[in-house]
Amino acid sequence: MQISPDDYLTFVDRALDGMMGIIEQMGDLANRSPDLSGANSPYAILVHCVGVCHYWIGTLIAGRHTDRDRPAEFQATGGAAALRAAVNDLKRQIRLDLRNVTPDVDEEQGLAAMPNAEYTPLPDRTHWTQGAVLMHTYEELAQHHGQMQLTRDILVQGRRQI
Repeated sequence: MQISPDDYLTFVDRALDGMMGIIEQMGDLANRSPDLSGANSPYAILVHCVGVCHYWIGTLIAGRHTDRDRPAEFQATGGAAALRAAVNDLKRQIRLDLRNVTPDVDEEQGLAAMPNAEYTPLPDRTHWTQGAVLMHTYEELAQHHGQMQLTRDILVQGRRQI
C-alpha cells in the first residue's frame, strides 16, 4: 500500500489547520486548561503537535536535529500569531522532510534514527519503518485535533456558565 506525499499532506494540513483555527477562535481562552486532572490547554496541545511532527518526521525520517522538551510542550502558553508562524514553518519543513521518504523501503535502514523509548507509544515494537513513523505522526495529529475540539467545547461551555 502506498500513499502519495500530497495525499498525506492533505490530512496533516487539515489537522494542523483545524487546530490552529481553534486557537485563533478562542483567543486568550486557548491558554486555559479545563479543570480536569491531567487536562491540557488547546495552546499546549498544538505546541505538542508541532514538537511531535518535528521529532517523528524531522528527526526520524529526515535526520534533522531537534531539541525537544516534551514536558515543556504541555506547559506552553502564548499568542495565536506566534503559534501560527510556528505551524506555517512546520508545514514548510514537513514538505522538505518528506523528500527523504523512500517509496517501498520497508527496512529500518529507511529511518535516520529509531524512536526514543521515552516517546514511543509502542515500547514493544522493535521494527519501525518510514511508513509506520508517518502513520504514527498522523495518528497523533488526528487524536489531538479531536482532543482540542472537546477541550474547546468544555472551556467555552464553562465560560458561558460563569
